[in-house]
Amino acid sequence: MLHTEIAIIGGGPAGMCAAIAAAGQGARVTLFDRGKKLGGQLVKQTHRFFGSEKEYAGIRGIDIAKILCDEVEKNKLIDVKTDTTILAIYNDGVITYEEGKNYKRITSEKTIIATGASEKMLLFENNDLPGVYGAGAVQTLMNEHGIVPGNKVLMIGAGNIGLIVSYQLMQAGVKVEAIIDASPNIGGYLVHASKVKRLGVPILTSHTIKRALGKESVEGAVICELDEKWQPVSGTEKELDVDVICLAVGLSPQSELLRHTGCEVKYVPGLGGYVPMRDGNLQTTVNGIYVAGDTAEVEEASSAMVEGTIAGLSAAESLGYGKNISELKKSFISDLDSLRSGAVGEKIRSGIQKLGC
Repeated sequence: MLHTEIAIIGGGPAGMCAAIAAAGQGARVTLFDRGKKLGGQLVKQTHRFFGSEKEYAGIRGIDIAKILCDEVEKNKLIDVKTDTTILAIYNDGVITYEEGKNYKRITSEKTIIATGASEKMLLFENNDLPGVYGAGAVQTLMNEHGIVPGNKVLMIGAGNIGLIVSYQLMQAGVKVEAIIDASPNIGGYLVHASKVKRLGVPILTSHTIKRALGKESVEGAVICELDEKWQPVSGTEKELDVDVICLAVGLSPQSELLRHTGCEVKYVPGLGGYVPMRDGNLQTTVNGIYVAGDTAEVEEASSAMVEGTIAGLSAAESLGYGKNISELKKSFISDLDSLRSGAVGEKIRSGIQKLGC
């Protein structure tokens, strides 16, 4: 039976920042990730980040991943376990995991769960045809493996992910026939929408997909308009000649391990689904269990990094490490408030208010 002071589950932006923050205060950390390498979604994000210098503004996600990985690797207090799947967290605090092909167990004094989120899918006729992808899969194919998914794409979802992936597809020489969204408004940043519009891609709001066409794979798609009650408008069907349908319709927090701990969760649509109750230190209703990143609420990677830092500092502080951590946390909480300010952050602010933390 192994033991660590702080176990961090998830090696994406939140998990890496939590490890760096906690170890920076002197705590011994074990960082788990099921991938072959650390980085999470950052390793496929080629766009430049917004925010402040603290949140790596102007730096591409793939480069932020390298910066954080280097910081993790050079800290001798952080033990990294990649290619490792957490299987369960038991009532007695034992964490079981599979490292490679070996089954192992570990206990921790504090645990930070930063497992991220999974892509949501969409119900429509023939949605199981080859050629129907999640946006994350398309990013993995293109940005990690250099493979384009097809030649003509229908993007479903005009949030930041849909807009960014559309632009990346065009950079790779793929034609984006249209971007559609059921909402009457574009959900992503105007700067992303403007880039694809300037390249001649129509963004059709109040539209949805009715069915995919094809027998062996996607050969087309039928879209239609939606009325003010989000119902299909008869006679507005339009057929598009595409061989890829890419779904960017949101993410769901991965809360399975949180449920193992018995912490209280609540369904808040604005935060992505079932999310944990937590306090200002990002500690859940179970003592010693913390949360950060998309597991807590689906948000931008910049916010996930700040939350990871807050959770890491909080866990280290609870073990008696560090000095003046409270003041340090205040500065990061202020950064988080700034990232959530304005109209763009309204959904997150109202969601957290509904959560009642």
